[in-house]
Amino acid sequence: MKTLRDADVGSTVTVVKLHGEGALKRHIMDMGITKGCQIYVRKVAPLGDPVEITVRGYELSLRKSDAESIEIA
Repeated sequence: MKTLRDADVGSTVTVVKLHGEGALKRHIMDMGITKGCQIYVRKVAPLGDPVEITVRGYELSLRKSDAESIEIA
């Protein structure tokens, strides 16, 4: 399983599935990250946290732990 944390900087990926339970999954969906949407990985901080992405036309920063719960293709 490849997650958003594993994605290369400069790549565009598609969300396959959201893992997690309850509030975490809802929080990710509220940010506009849903199954089938395209995510462009803009930057990754030197220590890997946070990951800066572009989704649905806006920039967003995610923690490493949150990025691990997003399965991509």
